[in-house]
Amino acid sequence: MKKLLIPIAVALLAMFGIAPASANVISDVFNFTSCHITGSACNGGSVTDAQAFGSVTLTQSGSNVDVGVNLFNGNRFVETGSGGGNLFDFNDTIAGSTVTGITTTLNGVTTALAATGLTNEVPFQADGFGFFTADVHCTNPAACNGGSTPNINDLHFTVTNISLAQLETKNADGVFFLADVLCGATQPGCTGGLTGPVDASHLSVPVPGPIVGAGLPGLATMLFGGGLWWRRKRQVA
Repeated sequence: MKKLLIPIAVALLAMFGIAPASANVISDVFNFTSCHITGSACNGGSVTDAQAFGSVTLTQSGSNVDVGVNLFNGNRFVETGSGGGNLFDFNDTIAGSTVTGITTTLNGVTTALAATGLTNEVPFQADGFGFFTADVHCTNPAACNGGSTPNINDLHFTVTNISLAQLETKNADGVFFLADVLCGATQPGCTGGLTGPVDASHLSVPVPGPIVGAGLPGLATMLFGGGLWWRRKRQVA
């Protein structure tokens, strides 16, 4: 019976697109809830996680971390002095760490807008949020300033030679990540058209990945256990 169940388990895993043994991928999510947008109802305060301006998702991938910065509620990225002149600010002083593979998207569709990322910078200030040491900014600043109304709401890139713990570093003001945004029409606490920085100062959702080897052995155990139960039932009958 056990020899018969293993091929069945493999076939079922393949049918549902499940790898027999998957790496233990871990992602952490930080929401932009702290608001420093002049003229907005939330200025100097915060919105709830459900009302967040956007989120930062970090996923460990070998010795690198994949980063997704996604804005919600029609919000878009913009570059102003309040955000240090960048789209996105973070903290990274790890030797040998770099930013690679940046793509800018609008509602999931890749745009032609080019962006550049830097780490290990001389600490620079973002208004009201303290100092940062890394950023992602538009390669052509004129394409992203307040007057240009850049049309992107997602950033995707990889930070190399770094761990989640190292990238999840607060600055002296207690801020992990900062985004400079142009508020969308449906953003709670901010009238559409206002610009300014928002930050993530707490971990919102730790997301554990699949357990190593849980796919095939788990399913095989389930099927084998079911087989034993069926045999015992038949014997009793």
